[in-house]
Amino acid sequence: MNATEAIQDASLTLREARATRVPVSPVSVSHQLEGLEVAYQVAELNTLARLESGRSIVGKKIGLTSTAVQQQLGVDQPDFGVLFDDMEFLDGAEIPSARLIQPKIEAEVAFVVGRDLSTQSPTYAEFLNCLAYALPALEIVDSAIADWKISLFDSVADNASSGLYVLGDQPVPIGALALADLGMAMTRQGETVSVGAGSACLGHPLRATYWLARLMSERGQGLRAGEVILSGALGPMVPVKAGDLIQARIAALGNVNCRMG
Repeated sequence: MNATEAIQDASLTLREARATRVPVSPVSVSHQLEGLEVAYQVAELNTLARLESGRSIVGKKIGLTSTAVQQQLGVDQPDFGVLFDDMEFLDGAEIPSARLIQPKIEAEVAFVVGRDLSTQSPTYAEFLNCLAYALPALEIVDSAIADWKISLFDSVADNASSGLYVLGDQPVPIGALALADLGMAMTRQGETVSVGAGSACLGHPLRATYWLARLMSERGQGLRAGEVILSGALGPMVPVKAGDLIQARIAALGNVNCRMG
């Protein structure tokens, strides 16, 4: 199997795993994927397949920004994935567990892009000027790789282990927040299962999002008005199952909750 065939077959393997909800062995090994760009090519093929099926892109997610999560998964740098319109839920929603394989959940700061950012190598000021506001969010991450035995390449190929996400109701202007100092506590069935802070997200949630903005620029893309950006975990992710009530409070951003259906 040549490199092109391996990329195509890996994308199909992951797509079928998602469709059947049967996880597979790490594609980085089974398909001998080498290098981040190859892994992103696998993810891009599945992005195109979802677009062809009628889905639309509504944002991006940044993964592996928390040292705690990196240690959990044995990786040492962030990645990104694509958010589609059918992934979004609002505060208090019941989440369809039947759509997921082996879900875990984490609390995050979400940003909404207020204006297009298509500048080549945007400055930090240009980047800040494109953001409208922040929201508390929960991301339900999900891996098509059995037992979450993923490398960085597996995470990238599998759309950064994207699953679903939940947005809080009340937007807050980013200038009104000390984002690195935001404390986070998340409970499952009333028991605290994850605590953290904004500083856990690459040191600052805006720094993590700026990393994404620059990477998108390098890849010939930009941030688009109306997009949601999930900036990364504020603390350890935890497994969830049907029936679990998840409640998170992120300091000045407020609360965001969901129940796994």
